[in-house]
Amino acid sequence: MSVQYCFGIDVGGTTVKCGLFSTGGDLLDKWEIPTRTQKNGMYILPDVAQSILTKLDEKSIMKDEVAGIGIGVPGPVTNENHVGRAVNLHWGAKNVADEMKEMTGIPTKAGNDANVAALGEQWKGGGQGYHSLIMVTLGTGVGGGIIQNDRILSGSNGAAGEIGHAHVDDTIDVPCNCGNYGCLEQFASATGIARLAKEELERTDEDTLLRRAEKLDAKAVFDALKEGDPAAERIVRRFGDILGKALSVFSVVADPEVYVIGGGVSKAGPILLEYIRDSYMKFAFPDCRNCKFELATLGNDAGIYGAARLVL
Repeated sequence: MSVQYCFGIDVGGTTVKCGLFSTGGDLLDKWEIPTRTQKNGMYILPDVAQSILTKLDEKSIMKDEVAGIGIGVPGPVTNENHVGRAVNLHWGAKNVADEMKEMTGIPTKAGNDANVAALGEQWKGGGQGYHSLIMVTLGTGVGGGIIQNDRILSGSNGAAGEIGHAHVDDTIDVPCNCGNYGCLEQFASATGIARLAKEELERTDEDTLLRRAEKLDAKAVFDALKEGDPAAERIVRRFGDILGKALSVFSVVADPEVYVIGGGVSKAGPILLEYIRDSYMKFAFPDCRNCKFELATLGNDAGIYGAARLVL
């Protein structure tokens, strides 16, 4: 019996996204189950295992037709199976791959969720056709993932690609969620852009669309920018300067072919890339200036695509 299928699993703090794929990369079915984090997350993997076994029954698929299960989790992962800790899931050290294989009888590989999303975008999304990329996820925080020669670069502690916690500022006196000060996440995330907007409005009495916005958030800033609002332009320029400069540093370390920009902030569209690229080109090492910038295209499905790719 030939191998025809694989599963991609993306474990989030609220829901677990699940996908059944053909080995050719076609998404055949997707669904979600709640993430039960009670009792130190002891129910999460058994719930996922049961959901997979139920799907096999529903589709009349035999286990020996399945290449494997890929699973992305929100925490550092080493050797494609061991999670040091996953705070949002209340997990300590856990061998995710071995536990899942034991419960399902199907080979399993695990990866950090941001790295796995990067792999998904490289396989079937905004990074398709490139072999080396850095994924930048601009959401509530700033996440990242590095793909080198079609493989995830996870580092010795599973922390490679944690670009949101690169130090970019010496003046901020508010701590980042990681406990450090002046992280990229504090400026380039959706919450960081909202903070930059608040600072800008405190600096000027200028009449701006932002003062009439129902909510002073990243969306309001980019909406005002598209209307030609000068204050919004200054805010986005500062955001772009900080992020583009940081990416120019990452390029002399990883030298990617492309940056793929995703997350909620990326919904601003191509105008977002202009401001990042302008700053990047100003600071980039000459041999890195031909790096491309693309928007992510898989949205919330990037994690399940990348998880499936892990086992293929």
